[in-house]
Amino acid sequence: MSETAALVKNIFDPYYQAPIEVWESFAEYLTTATYKKNETIKEMNKTERYLHIIVQGSAGIFLWKENAPVCLDLCYENEFFGDYMSFLNQEPSELFTQAIEPTVLLSISFNDLSKLYQHSDIGINIGRIAAESLFMHKQTQQIDLLMLTAEERYLKLLERQPVIVQRTPQKHIASYLGITPESFSRIRKKITL
Repeated sequence: MSETAALVKNIFDPYYQAPIEVWESFAEYLTTATYKKNETIKEMNKTERYLHIIVQGSAGIFLWKENAPVCLDLCYENEFFGDYMSFLNQEPSELFTQAIEPTVLLSISFNDLSKLYQHSDIGINIGRIAAESLFMHKQTQQIDLLMLTAEERYLKLLERQPVIVQRTPQKHIASYLGITPESFSRIRKKITL
């Protein structure tokens, strides 16, 4: 069993259990890429050509607004990652993606994923799992933004990713939570007391 197939099987098993041969076949379509801290993965106004799984590290999805990046999402190990809207419609978007720390990605191209869809029910299941995972993550984030206070959103983020403060710049966390860095600093102080 290849290391990549074992890794992918481990990531997908909670959603869809398949024999290792399936993951060996799927792994043949994957490429591995390594990014340095703060390195751009996909530039703004470009088309997302790949759907990624973060193997190691973390990355964010950003949008420029008023001369500053706004963090729309933070992603960590074993999560799907990318500018999914651009990936689906194969058109440029205003979003850019960036490694937040040294990051290793497993990636499948739009064309290869399309081939899997056409030739295999398993390919369709893999795509469905990725789409559902990305949708649930985003929908939960939107509900939290509307229903929870900034402090509650931060506590929930800490629960999901306990070492976030050590791994992610405070400005990105604050932006992701929809608050100023000063407000975020006050929340952190209050929680650590």
